Amino acid sequence: MGVRAVAIRAYREGLGALSASTIGSLLAGIVLSGLKAEFRVLPGLLVLVPALLATRGNVYGSLGARIATALHQGLLTPSLFSHAERQRLKSAVVAALASGILTSAFAAIAASVFLWVLSEPAALRALLAVAVLAGLLSGIALSVIVIAVVFVGYRRGYNPDTLVGPAVTTTGDIFGVFFLYLAVKVVLAL
Repeated sequence: MGVRAVAIRAYREGLGALSASTIGSLLAGIVLSGLKAEFRVLPGLLVLVPALLATRGNVYGSLGARIATALHQGLLTPSLFSHAERQRLKSAVVAALASGILTSAFAAIAASVFLWVLSEPAALRALLAVAVLAGLLSGIALSVIVIAVVFVGYRRGYNPDTLVGPAVTTTGDIFGVFFLYLAVKVVLAL
């Protein structure tokens, strides 16, 4: 297979995912615009949003890459028949969830500290609660979606590495913003 054929196949595989990513990011922006009042009520939330969304892409992109690599190496099969395969996948998901929640908590603490240094008030407890709740909920959703995209793509003959980036970007933005919105509503209601 020549370089041109490989490039054409890669573009064909990735174009749909990249298009969906663009549309998904626009939808996430629309949901984010619905948080205007919450940005005023909860100082520091606006500072937290980019960190939380970037965390989703980094953590769950890595999860997708680990799963894709395990499929390529034969350590996992899309059917997960063996106990060892299920355990390997479960361990990867638990590690991703823990990383996502811990980095969300760190981002909330860092945002509060930076705002305190700038003499801006920030409600650490509220930001921490929002970040951890949004991190947990979006992490669960992203884990399921990443596994589904990687396995389905692999079964259909696509390179899962081509699909993971755009899928995580799209779903990370959409679910990240949606669960951030939900977490803010829950925390402010308490």
